[in-house]
Amino acid sequence: MKKSIVMVVLDGVSDVPITPEDPRTPLDLSRKPNLDRMAKEGLNGYIHCLGYWKVGGSDTSHAALLGYDPFAPGLYTGRGPIEVAGTGVDLLPGDVSIRCNYVSVSGDDLDIVDRTAGYVRDGVIDLAKAINENVKLSDPDVQFEFRNSQDYRCVVYFRGPGISANISDMDPSYDIIVENPEARAAIKARPRIVPCKPRDATPEAKHMAELLTEWVQKVYEVLDQHPVNVARRASGQPPANCIMPRGAGATPAYQAFAAKWGMQGACVAGTGLIKGIGKLTGMQVPLVPGATGYIDSDLMAKGRIAIQCLASGAEFVLVHVEGTDEVAHDKDVPAKVKMIEKCDAMMGYIMDHLPTNGVMAVLSDHTTSCVKGDHTADPPPVAIWMPRPSYNPDGIRGYSESEAFKGSLHHIEGKDLLPMLIKLVSS
Repeated sequence: MKKSIVMVVLDGVSDVPITPEDPRTPLDLSRKPNLDRMAKEGLNGYIHCLGYWKVGGSDTSHAALLGYDPFAPGLYTGRGPIEVAGTGVDLLPGDVSIRCNYVSVSGDDLDIVDRTAGYVRDGVIDLAKAINENVKLSDPDVQFEFRNSQDYRCVVYFRGPGISANISDMDPSYDIIVENPEARAAIKARPRIVPCKPRDATPEAKHMAELLTEWVQKVYEVLDQHPVNVARRASGQPPANCIMPRGAGATPAYQAFAAKWGMQGACVAGTGLIKGIGKLTGMQVPLVPGATGYIDSDLMAKGRIAIQCLASGAEFVLVHVEGTDEVAHDKDVPAKVKMIEKCDAMMGYIMDHLPTNGVMAVLSDHTTSCVKGDHTADPPPVAIWMPRPSYNPDGIRGYSESEAFKGSLHHIEGKDLLPMLIKLVSS
C-alpha cells in the first residue's frame, strides 16, 4: 500500500515565556485551531533533533530528521554546498561551494557599511549576470558560477583542479583567520571583508584562498559602479557593491532518500538551505510560487503543493516554514503570533486533504527565543496525527510547549521520528 507521510517543520516556532511574570509563549497567544486539533487527536511529546538537550542549526537538524547522521565523516561539510545545491546546481565531487551575502562596502579595505545591502532584492539578476560575465580568474583552469539565492543571500561554487574547501571565511562575524589578537580587535572595531586564508598547508587550500580573495576584489570592481548601484545610491539606498563569502564546503555524499527508506520523497520549501538538503538527498524539490522563506511567504501554496506531491507519487513530503524563525530572531512576539496563525491555516488545508491512511507530524527543528533572539536547547513540542488513528489519542488541550509534557511520546530524538511515522502508516 502506498504510504502518505507529511512532516511539517515550523522553524523556530517553539519559544520561552515572554517575561518572567508572563509564562505564556507565542504558541499560547496564537489562535491555532488546526494545530490544537492535531495535538488533541494525536500523539504528543518533545523532540530533540540532534540528541537530548543539544542546540542545533537548521541544516544539521533537518538531516537528522530525514534519518541521516549529520556528524558522520564526509556527510556534513558545511552550509555552502547545501545552499548552492538549493539554487538547483548539480554539484560534483571536488567542487568548492560557498554561501555569500550581497553587502555594501566602502574604500579599498572593503569596510562593511550594510551587511545585507539594504535587504536588496531589486536588480540582483543584473548584478549576478555582470559577475558571471565580467569577472575572470587568474587561473583559467578553475571556473566559477555565481547564483542568487534569496534577496541578499547568494552563493558561488568553483570547479577545477588544484582547489580545496579547507579555507577561512571572509565575513568578519564568522570564522576568519588573522595574524594576532590585535588584528582581530581592529577588525571588530572596524568590520571589513577579511582576506581568505588556507586552513592547512596544502597547495590546494592556499590556491583556493588566493583565488577567492582575488574573486571578491574583482567582483567589487565590477559591481561598484554598475548601473543598478548607481541608481540605488541616487535613490538613497545602500549599494550592493560587493559579495562577502563564508562557509566553504566540499560536496557531501548523502545516500539517496529513496534508497535509504524505500520510498520517494519531496521537499517543499522556500529557503535555499532546506531545498539544498532535499536536492542533495535526491528528493523532488518542486518550485513553490510565492515561497520566499520570510513572513510574506505563500504558505497555502506550500500546502497545496505538498498534497500534489503525494498525489503524483511521493510517499513522504517534508514541508518547511522559515518565517516563524525569522521573526523570533527579530524578537518580535506579535509578528511570531501572526506567523503561527498563518501556519495554522496551511496545516488545516493539509489535514483536510491528507489521504485517510496517511500520517502527519508537526514540530520545530529547534526553539528560537523571542527574548534572546537566538536558538536555545529547550526541546520543541511535536505532535503526530492521523485521519484514521491507529493509536489512542493523548487528548491534551492543544499544541504548545506547556501541554506537550502530558503526551505519550514523552521525549524523542529527531532520528527516531521518521521510523515512527513509517511504522504508524504500515500498521
